[in-house]
Amino acid sequence: MIIMVGGKKKSAPKVKEKQQQQQKDSHKENLSYENVAIEAQQKYGDQKAIRWGVAHIYSSKNNTIITLTDLSGSETIATGSGGMVVSADHEEGSPYAGMQAAYKVAAAAFEKGVTNINIKIRAPGGHGSKIPGTGAQAVVRALARSGIKIGSIEDVTPMPTDTTKRPGGRRGRRV
Repeated sequence: MIIMVGGKKKSAPKVKEKQQQQQKDSHKENLSYENVAIEAQQKYGDQKAIRWGVAHIYSSKNNTIITLTDLSGSETIATGSGGMVVSADHEEGSPYAGMQAAYKVAAAAFEKGVTNINIKIRAPGGHGSKIPGTGAQAVVRALARSGIKIGSIEDVTPMPTDTTKRPGGRRGRRV
């Protein structure tokens, strides 16, 4: 279709193509990583070899980050975070975002042959919060539901024995 604008010929954008592209994009957004993890387990789960990995979960109130490594921690097998799954910044630390990121990591683990994991949960620690965020528990539950066998769960939050001076200056009026 050609439209005349100010004496010049311009081609109108094809509306159907744009609608089809938007439908494809919305279909990608609605894809649940739980189904991807289940499909990966069915496809790769019948392998006889047992391979162990370590899932390092860092959970603060703002984000949840999952890193799956081999037992030594030197080779990264898969990564996922709340920010990779949701579009709004304030939802990155939510249990839903952590759960979807865990399913994504589980699917990658099955593809690489990892069937069993040990979990290490870390909170910000130090001068920050010593309690993991809300996404940590959801991640552990999602990893268990995805079919990966869990060997141990350990808290590795850094706790200072002799604390250093907190950041920031003194409060109040100094005379």
